[in-house]
Amino acid sequence: MTTSITIFDTTLRDGTQGEGISLSADDKLKIAQKLDALGVHYIEGGNPGSNGKDIEFFQRVKSLKLQSKITAFGSTRRKFSQADQDASLVRIAESGVPAATLVGKSWDFHVHTALQTTLEENLSMVYDSIAFLKQRGMEALFDSEHFFDGYKNNPEYAVAVLRKAQEAGADWLVLCDTNGGTLPGEIHEIVSRIRQELTAPIGIHTHNDCELAVANSLAAIQAGARQVQGTINGYGERCGNANLCSIIPNLQLKMGYDVLPEEKLRSLTGTARYVSEIANVNMPVGQAYVGNAAFAHKGGIHVSAIMKDSKTYEHIQPELVGNKQRILVSELAGQSNIISKAQSLGLDVNANNEQTKAIMDHIKELEHQGYQYEAADASLELLLRQAFGEPVEVFKVESFKILVESGAKGQMNSEAIVKLNVDGQQVYTAAEGNGPVNALDNALRKALVQFYPKIEEIHLSDYKVRVFDEKDATAAKVRVLIESSNVDSTWSTVGVSSNVIEASWEALVDSIRYALLNMEKSTTANFDNIERIGVINH
Repeated sequence: MTTSITIFDTTLRDGTQGEGISLSADDKLKIAQKLDALGVHYIEGGNPGSNGKDIEFFQRVKSLKLQSKITAFGSTRRKFSQADQDASLVRIAESGVPAATLVGKSWDFHVHTALQTTLEENLSMVYDSIAFLKQRGMEALFDSEHFFDGYKNNPEYAVAVLRKAQEAGADWLVLCDTNGGTLPGEIHEIVSRIRQELTAPIGIHTHNDCELAVANSLAAIQAGARQVQGTINGYGERCGNANLCSIIPNLQLKMGYDVLPEEKLRSLTGTARYVSEIANVNMPVGQAYVGNAAFAHKGGIHVSAIMKDSKTYEHIQPELVGNKQRILVSELAGQSNIISKAQSLGLDVNANNEQTKAIMDHIKELEHQGYQYEAADASLELLLRQAFGEPVEVFKVESFKILVESGAKGQMNSEAIVKLNVDGQQVYTAAEGNGPVNALDNALRKALVQFYPKIEEIHLSDYKVRVFDEKDATAAKVRVLIESSNVDSTWSTVGVSSNVIEASWEALVDSIRYALLNMEKSTTANFDNIERIGVINH
């Protein structure tokens, strides 16, 4: 029989302690629904009495009727007081959630230094607090803070703390590597010993200060722990918490544990990226399993091999975690990259095609000039489709002009004038903006909106400028990468020039052209000869 592992997500509590992460009550509710859809077993929402956002979250989350068990967080009672008179414990009991996690000290050094109390009183604090929750019919999880440091310093006392929590009725004893300094071998050895001494089920909670949080969590599971705590994308204080996006597939796909239903595991990548968007934190492209580059291939030899069998350079099928294989095209790529990319677009291409070789040479020359297509899939798609004879010029640019002047109080004003040809009709318009690129963007949209009303749904979500050949100073070439979005997807385009405005215009035109080729044709324009293309969703 396959062993089941319980997943405890603390993104909404421990994850928000990470630098640069702040979630509103609405944000936390949205993420809770996404975590519930993923199928995690516990969602720790925060402390019901610590701040207004958490209070609002616990009030509103009840109406969502989630399948995951919503869990409150708090500490053991204050020293030399009564649990039923501790305001934090009372608020947890009154929050209406079925479960609560209480953190308590298990390192004698912390008891003396941080709590400034006796070892005996700390044991009473643990017992009384857990018993308080159990008397009110709640599931109680005990987070044994700094457990591994405490065990290495005074194993008898660290175990005594766990035994007190067990005697009080704790449903889970969670061993915490709070400082993140323990090694996997130590984790495995200590958890194995604890499993022999105590009967309550064991959980593991690790931090990533040595880049070992995932490895330590897996080691604990191998030693007998049956609950693993962590956060989506590894968010958390200092270097972060254990990353559930790596732990879950490692446990299920590599180690054979029963963690999530297969159909829910396929939503892992989408969940990771959704949480990243809500938290307004960029995901590392190389993040294991769920990163945009996790199954991306650039070397020609690699691509040639995966076209024969993806197992040659992929340790799992990316679809198992909701990700997808990506073929990158660059000056390092071979014909296999072009063939694979073109075939994914439905283009008729083969290895013996002279046109393919010519396109490869052309792309290498463009990258030598400074273009970078691995970061601009939309520009690459336009380039390939045009090379294989498909129409991509939804509109033709005849000219553009930029006027910049200093206004009152030194304010800089920018105005762009563009002249386009759309289906044989000449369009001439002007628009202002808070800078030259913004003015060009506004003028281009203004010219096209009468033909494509849905253009109003498109917005620029990122704009990057990189200077190369710095030795040329102000005459150096620049590369502009523009990321654009609509309600359905995100795409990137590139432009290169020694003039930053020209490079920006090139990337901007590509972005709009790519989007229009993927939109429903406007009834006010006749583009029956243009095939609708599927949008690449990065």
